[in-house]
Amino acid sequence: QVRLVESGGGLVQPGGSLRLSCAASGSLFSVLVMGWYRQAPGKQRELVASISNTGSTNYADSVKGRFTVSRNNAWNTMYLQMNALKPDDTAVYYCKIITPTPAWGQGTQGTVSS
Repeated sequence: QVRLVESGGGLVQPGGSLRLSCAASGSLFSVLVMGWYRQAPGKQRELVASISNTGSTNYADSVKGRFTVSRNNAWNTMYLQMNALKPDDTAVYYCKIITPTPAWGQGTQGTVSS
């Protein structure tokens, strides 16, 4: 059993920053890839960023150069540093174990508004 808990969401003005955290517990030794997803109102959930056990990262085109995903070596915590935020970044952000066995957190709301 794996448990994922996101934190760090909130309200920020355009151009501001947020740092999301995902605390993972349980059996994590086989995790290969984790990621951050987001879902805006009326839109499908989309992959924002992912990171592998080798440290390889991938980003959605919409966040490249603004967001940075990182993790500690034990997979206990994964982070998403979000800079230069735009109103279009407003969404519920979820962390997910992508492989080998998918698991989702409950999400944290990030709102970008003046």
